[in-house]
Amino acid sequence: MPYNRRTFLQTLAMAGAAIPLRSFAFAANDWEIHGFSKPFQFKWMDFGMLCQTFAAAGLQGVDYTVRPEGHVTPERVAEDLPKAVAAAKNAGISAKLMTTAIQDASDPATEAVLRAAAKEGIQYYRMGWYDYEKGKPLQESIRKRAGQLKALGELNKKLNIKAAYQNHSGLRMGAAVWDLYEMIKDADPAWTGVQYDIRHATVEGAASWPLGLQLISPHINTIVIKDVRWKLEKGKYVLENVPLGEGMVDFKAYFKKIKELGLKAPISLHLEYPLLNQQETLLPDPQKQQIVQAKLKKDVDTLKGWLAAM
Repeated sequence: MPYNRRTFLQTLAMAGAAIPLRSFAFAANDWEIHGFSKPFQFKWMDFGMLCQTFAAAGLQGVDYTVRPEGHVTPERVAEDLPKAVAAAKNAGISAKLMTTAIQDASDPATEAVLRAAAKEGIQYYRMGWYDYEKGKPLQESIRKRAGQLKALGELNKKLNIKAAYQNHSGLRMGAAVWDLYEMIKDADPAWTGVQYDIRHATVEGAASWPLGLQLISPHINTIVIKDVRWKLEKGKYVLENVPLGEGMVDFKAYFKKIKELGLKAPISLHLEYPLLNQQETLLPDPQKQQIVQAKLKKDVDTLKGWLAAM
């Protein structure tokens, strides 16, 4: 009998070691890397310059902020989002991701934003974060938010767009990841998932993050990449966002775990550290663009190197 892909999988199954198809390794160029637009909300940088900068740095797409004080505000989504998406297409990159403040399907602004996004071909949106309700048991807040996530999933299915709740650091829901799992475990993963952020997971669980990642992995639909380190400032340790590879995130271990779990999802690359110093802000716009583009390209190249080594 010829030994082909079918017989290979049959052999694995008979041995009791069948592996999900998504667990096979992916080439670095198979990963879609999108730039988070928030750090680039400069008054001198319009949609066109933003997308040209992202394309020149080697990104495949843009993750637009579509929220109050974002690149596109909810009240102008119908007018401005088509322009933002058109700028991406003109630069040769995609606009599949957006970051919003959406929390509840019953909010009048929610459907308007999602409908406009779906019309423009956006496939994923990051939600706003939930807070625990003061004076109430934690479990009660989790049950309430789980209901909100399920309702959003129904709206997402109707509009053909997917939600992603980001794990954050701090006291908001989802920081511990285990509470995020309890919130989202009964939601349809086809329409409501998780945007996994290894930076925040490292802050919250320096050594235990692999457990949370494994727990939540079936629900992950997008991934955030950024780096951070602790810094002693005036006698107190504070978090400092830094370029990739200069912080405490163990990306080697992270991508090893990602490979083991067979995860592959669109990546949103965040540059949360300062892109221009005070003197550089006084330079002509083309020079400022070159400075931020160089910093972006450095992170893009670093990330692509890690992906290639997986």
